[in-house]
Amino acid sequence: MPELPEVEAARRAIEEHCAGKRICECSVADDPKVIDGVSASELEVALVGKTIVAALRKGKNLWLRLDSPPFPTFHFGMTGAICIKGVAVTKYVRSSVSDSDEWPSKYSKVFVKLDDSVEFCFTDKRRFARVRLLKDVHSGISFLNESPDALLELVPVDEFVESLSKKKIAIKALLLDQGFISGIGNWIADEVLYQAKIHPLQIASSLTKESCKSLYKCIREVT
Repeated sequence: MPELPEVEAARRAIEEHCAGKRICECSVADDPKVIDGVSASELEVALVGKTIVAALRKGKNLWLRLDSPPFPTFHFGMTGAICIKGVAVTKYVRSSVSDSDEWPSKYSKVFVKLDDSVEFCFTDKRRFARVRLLKDVHSGISFLNESPDALLELVPVDEFVESLSKKKIAIKALLLDQGFISGIGNWIADEVLYQAKIHPLQIASSLTKESCKSLYKCIREVT
């Protein structure tokens, strides 16, 4: 499933190609499983006419800062992806929509056309993604937990080592806990543990300081 690198690649692509542009058209799929807590028509009305100020991310969540609230948020689930017409965006290979497919994709959940004719959509083949509309993404909303982002906000190494010493849980399970670190999924956890030469089932509190520091270094490098 998409993890932090794919979501960050999507964020950067939106930032590069869409920031500063006004949404002139929007089409939202009538799919209440994916379009969560808001109707398709309400989401369309909320977006049309707004300018995309920035694309932001925490962990595996992406949201668009518009010139006024509310703001659309995207959790990629197992097969979510951002597609920009004519732009190569890094996607999870097993679930990505081919560039040769129809446009907009039949898997599109949110399709947007900007005032300079740039078009992008959020697709999801298996319908585990979630699109929400939030008034303020910085005031205690449930999908953004308080844990540090693995790429942008990782705590200092000494604090990281100290936190592991208190966790009596298998280290891989801990890394996958989004309440501990935001953004690490299965393949990143496997890769950092392999690079750090740590068994996934080893209890976190049993790791030596040297192993903890090696793990910290690998998290920084892999993400």
